[in-house]
Amino acid sequence: MGGVRALARTLGVSQPAISGWKRVPAARVLAVEASTGVSRSELRPDLYPCEAQAPEPRYMNELQSAPLDEIDEARAREYELIGALMWRAPTAETLEFLQTLQGDGSPLGLAHLALADIAAQTTPEAIRDEFFELFIGVGRGEILPYGSYYQTGFLHERPLASVREDMGRLGIARAERAGEPEDHIAILMDIMANLIRGEFAGAGVDEAGFFARHIEPWAERLFADLEIAKAARFYKAVGRIGSLFLSIETEAARLPS
Repeated sequence: MGGVRALARTLGVSQPAISGWKRVPAARVLAVEASTGVSRSELRPDLYPCEAQAPEPRYMNELQSAPLDEIDEARAREYELIGALMWRAPTAETLEFLQTLQGDGSPLGLAHLALADIAAQTTPEAIRDEFFELFIGVGRGEILPYGSYYQTGFLHERPLASVREDMGRLGIARAERAGEPEDHIAILMDIMANLIRGEFAGAGVDEAGFFARHIEPWAERLFADLEIAKAARFYKAVGRIGSLFLSIETEAARLPS
C-alpha cells in the first residue's frame, strides 16, 4: 500500500492512529479491504469468517448446477454478475473474465460490451479506489446500496426486517457477526439467482414474490444513481447494466402468466 503514511492518507486518519493498531478496528475493516485489496476475512477472520462472504458468480468458477431453461440460466448469471461486482471491487482475475463478455445490438448487449471495454482499460488498484469512494468513503460513501436506505432514508428499517423474514422462510441464516445488513443489493441479487435455479425454496417465497418485495421497489433507482455518481468510472458501466437488466425483469414480471 506504500506504508503507514500512505494508508493513513487514503483512510483519512492519522498515521499514529494506524501505528497503534494491534489489529484493524471493526469499523475500518471494509475501508482497509477496499484500499489494499486484502480481504476482510484475512484482516479480521473473527468478524468475517470465509463462509460469510458472498460467492463469486457461479459461471466464473467450475461449479455445475442442474440444467435450467436457457433464459432462466441467463437471468441467474446476470443476477450473479451484478451482485458480485456490487459486493466488492473486482480482482485482476475477475477483470480478465469481464473482458471476455459478449454482447449484441440490444441495449443490454451493448452495455455488456461497454463493461468489457472498460475492464480492459483499468486496473484492480484503480477500481479499489473507486469502490472505496462510492460505497465506503471517509464517513460514508457516495452510494448506500441498501433497501432500507432507498425506501425510508434510513438504515436498518422495515425493509431489512422484511428481507430477514423471507430469508428465514428460505432457511437462510445470517452468519454470526457478519458486517453487511441483509438488504445490501449484492445479497438480494445472489438470493434471486439461487431462487431462479431452485437452490433456495420456502413456503410463501418464490422468485417473483421476492423480486416484487425486495428489489423492484428501489433497485433501479440505485443503479440509475450509480450511472451518474461523481466517483463512478468503471461502476458507471455496472450501473448501466443493472438499470437495463432490472427494467427488463420488471417488465417481464408484469406480463400475464
